[in-house]
Amino acid sequence: MPPLADTLGQRTFDDLGTPLHDVTFCVIDLETTGGSPRECGITEIGAVLLRGGECLGTFQTLVNPGMAIPPEIVVLTGITHAMVLPAPRIETVLPSLLEFIGTSVVVGHNVRFDVGFVNAALERADRPRLVNTTVDTVALARRLVRDEVPNCKLGTLADRFRLPHRPSHRALDDALATGDLLHVLLERVGSMGVTGLDDLLAIPKLAGHPQVAKLRLTDHLPRRPGVYLFRDAGGRVLYVGKATNLRSRVRSYFSGDERRKIGQLLRETATIDHVTTASTLDAAVLEVRLIHCHEPRFNSQVKRSSSYTYVKITVERFPRLSITKSVRPDGAVYLGPLPSNRAARLVVEAIQSAVPIRRCTARPTSTPRAAPCTAAQLGVATCPCAGAIADTDYQQLVARVIRGLTLEPALLLEPLETKMRELAAAERYEEAAAVRDRAAALASALTRRRRVDALRASGRLVVEAADGGGAEIQGGLLVRAWAADSRDAPHLPGLEPLATAVEPSDDLRLPPSRDRIDELLCVANWLDQRAADLRVIHADGPLAHLLVSIPRFEARRSTLRSGPRAASLA
Repeated sequence: MPPLADTLGQRTFDDLGTPLHDVTFCVIDLETTGGSPRECGITEIGAVLLRGGECLGTFQTLVNPGMAIPPEIVVLTGITHAMVLPAPRIETVLPSLLEFIGTSVVVGHNVRFDVGFVNAALERADRPRLVNTTVDTVALARRLVRDEVPNCKLGTLADRFRLPHRPSHRALDDALATGDLLHVLLERVGSMGVTGLDDLLAIPKLAGHPQVAKLRLTDHLPRRPGVYLFRDAGGRVLYVGKATNLRSRVRSYFSGDERRKIGQLLRETATIDHVTTASTLDAAVLEVRLIHCHEPRFNSQVKRSSSYTYVKITVERFPRLSITKSVRPDGAVYLGPLPSNRAARLVVEAIQSAVPIRRCTARPTSTPRAAPCTAAQLGVATCPCAGAIADTDYQQLVARVIRGLTLEPALLLEPLETKMRELAAAERYEEAAAVRDRAAALASALTRRRRVDALRASGRLVVEAADGGGAEIQGGLLVRAWAADSRDAPHLPGLEPLATAVEPSDDLRLPPSRDRIDELLCVANWLDQRAADLRVIHADGPLAHLLVSIPRFEARRSTLRSGPRAASLA
């Protein structure tokens, strides 16, 4: 498969985020009477506005802290009590300082210290705190130049890089020196492919990653929804993922994630491919399709999909429940696919607990067995093979199971709820919890079946969001999606056959295949999440049904004396 490209048009200037040369930085430095914003005061403020490498203005003032300046601070800064006595109080300075800062990105060498003092002063003046984005040159320097200097103090860095301004423990001098340092660090990050403000903010985490040299692989990624593919040197797909912001999501893999799987993935990655999409819906669907197509070994969904299974009511004289990996048009009733064999076993046990359908796997014969099977002897199942129940009566039990799976879930769930409560009342909490787990598995499977069946039965479905975006769905599978500014989005690349209409031969009485359930659930989840924002333009069939809701069973800490594992119904 050739490398995937940006298939929905060329990137625009907006795709670059906020370019660093367009960002206005306000570099700020404070001199104070001590280190605690709550107990100490500000003695001097210095700030400088920078954009595109140019100085737009400076701000400098002494401040009367309203308290004595400790002798060691006087020695350090040279600011004396006599100097600040005629100076304005911080409450008077704040309006002009806030106007100077505006909406700029606040920069400082240990910026938390400076912003902390400003916010403490704002709180005392009953003003809202600063919400500006901040950049800390200490954090940047530790990531970018720590190996070149003995420490990351401002004075050390100014000497090492021969900054035009040198710090002097006076606010404006230190702010100017910090501004010079910022420009040096911006030149460094430029070699790492950092072009936007969001990239710069991520550098303190990204730059420390052992695979940081591979950040260059993300240079071409746009800040748009889509799907990304990690490939090895041979072009094989290692991992497929989706994102609302491709560039930000992929670069986050370099942010110090300690999981062994991520480290191994990045070590093997040679290229990073991507496809932009119109929305998060087609991104999620395309991710599923590409995972099924390539089966990347770093995607856990590959293993999950291979473990999908079904519960089946067999077609024979005395039907029973069985677990199978595939679906056939054999007239049997199927439930699924379920996420695992364990989930399927819980569902089978739940149904068998609610209805005494036969459990033995022996093939019934024309001659009744000499003795009932073990489950019948224990009183938990009938044994029609031994003639213990008439054929018509047994068929009524099977009909009850089928109706419970299709139309009346209460036929199966209510007996389980009753049994669970009886066990809890008898303080048999472990057994009650086991019944609860079976009921929860069955309820989840029935809820999923309802959602998927309604979506498949809707036929051709066209929905539109309030912002003008929308999607066309056929039989639960996505045909196309479009953004607010374009209704003519192309079909998704990669696996177009899946995006076509459901074949006439598809039997909606059968559950979806294992390779389609993931996409159906993607679409169903998207419709649920956006329900309040979507308008149905066209639907061949109804999306709603009049069946009663299915309860959820979950563990709760009981307020009675029933212990922490008590079972309850939600």
